[in-house]
Amino acid sequence: MAQETKLEQIKWYIDSSVKFLERKGIDSPQLVVEYLTCRILRCKRLDLPLYYPVQATPRFCEVLKRGVMRAGTGEPIQYILGEWDFRELTLKVDKRALIPRPETEDLVQLLLNDQYLHSIKSPIILDYGTGSGCIALSIAKEMPNAKIFAVDVSEDALALAKENAVALGLDSRIIFINTSVVDLADFLEPNVINAIISNPPYIPSATCDGLDAKVKDFEPRLALDGGPDGMDIARSIIEEAAMLLTGGGAIFLELSAEDNQPELLKPYMESLSFENIRVVQDMYKANRFLTGHLPIGL
Repeated sequence: MAQETKLEQIKWYIDSSVKFLERKGIDSPQLVVEYLTCRILRCKRLDLPLYYPVQATPRFCEVLKRGVMRAGTGEPIQYILGEWDFRELTLKVDKRALIPRPETEDLVQLLLNDQYLHSIKSPIILDYGTGSGCIALSIAKEMPNAKIFAVDVSEDALALAKENAVALGLDSRIIFINTSVVDLADFLEPNVINAIISNPPYIPSATCDGLDAKVKDFEPRLALDGGPDGMDIARSIIEEAAMLLTGGGAIFLELSAEDNQPELLKPYMESLSFENIRVVQDMYKANRFLTGHLPIGL
């Protein structure tokens, strides 16, 4: 009768996995392995040390190995886990849409802080390039009086956003539209939207192939490529916003701080009669956001 192999303590498998990912050149290997381990054990990271001396089970070893092997290819931890936290929500994430970033949480906060929107009983808000639905769903959760349009040119991304909306019980609050930004007017009447918010594709096309492998090889290019200078979609959103927004209506854009896009797009917004135009820093003190309002009497 074959003798069973004695399994080591959980800490041994964590350390071995970290060393494997280090050899693969994976960023933050300790953090990646801790996320995987906590998912298997269904525990919080703060409580993980309590499990270090526990003897691993065959299932633990097998599931951790699968996750670590995927991480070793460069696949983002968010896709391996299949979910990620964004503001007050836990969202399903997969390769159909961009991974929600912490900077985008700041973009949502800019909208939630807007005084004009607080003056309206039931503001109508449009999220263009909704992806996983992180922006639209956060607004639905935190601004319960708002009516929200979630728009994406990708059918796959929009399907993911719908799945998240149903899982969170917010699907009745959101109207989903599958269209490009230039065709928005086919679905919406002019001068009815109170705010447009977007984290559009903003990477210059020539830069996309040089992105980090975990972005380039796993996240959808459609959600990244913003055209030759990275600002094609943003310019179209600003142009459509000038027609769709009500007087006093607001626009909130997340753009490339590295390419100075917020400053470069300010003159275009001014040419379309936007006022109170501001470039706002993100949590890292980078000039990432661009906001403005149409005149109230427009």
